[in-house]
Amino acid sequence: MTLTYYGHSCFSVEIKGKKILFDPFITGNELAKNIDINTIEADYILLSHGHGDHCADAEAIAKANNAIIVAAYEIAEWYIKKGVEKCIHMNTGGKWHFDFGSVKCVSAVHSSMLPDGSYGSNPMGFVVTSDEINFYYSGDTALTLDMQLIPTFAEIDFAILPIGDCLTMGADDAVQAAKMVQTNVVVGVHYDTWGNIKIDHQKTIENFKAHGIDIKLLSIGESIEL
Repeated sequence: MTLTYYGHSCFSVEIKGKKILFDPFITGNELAKNIDINTIEADYILLSHGHGDHCADAEAIAKANNAIIVAAYEIAEWYIKKGVEKCIHMNTGGKWHFDFGSVKCVSAVHSSMLPDGSYGSNPMGFVVTSDEINFYYSGDTALTLDMQLIPTFAEIDFAILPIGDCLTMGADDAVQAAKMVQTNVVVGVHYDTWGNIKIDHQKTIENFKAHGIDIKLLSIGESIEL
């Protein structure tokens, strides 16, 4: 499976020929200024919560690609009112079967507000399972014991976890999160975008390595096979 990183917490994966984009925040991210959202293809757009740094480009990319937005009920309704024709309403604990596999919404400990100040529902993470690969994207979250439940229903090949601290869990807690979901491969997100979430890359890599975990810190626009 190919994963492409677009900066902050935005990434895409391709499973069974379907392109799945997560939390698109590109045009407002100075570090991603070389990424043209008009070149991004998406069949589905999964939104973990309503903050602008996770959904700023969702409307434009959804309309350009006739993509389906998958999000919590209130967020999906917000996008329907903005003219996005295809939305799937989900909520924490729910699971839906797609043509690429299944998505189960899991809890995330964070906050959520839509760009216009309206209620952004509860934040969520996603466990994606398919015939090709299984992974966990936590969304913005603190470390939570709920993560221990994930291996009871899915064998996780890798996890995408925030590591920037301050606004989410940091690297130390992300190490514990990886252990809870029983994976030794992590893709780091939600770091370096602003001064309050900048990290020491080498120290972070060494921290994860000391626990037997391979942490991948991708360059913006970089694609890897997982």
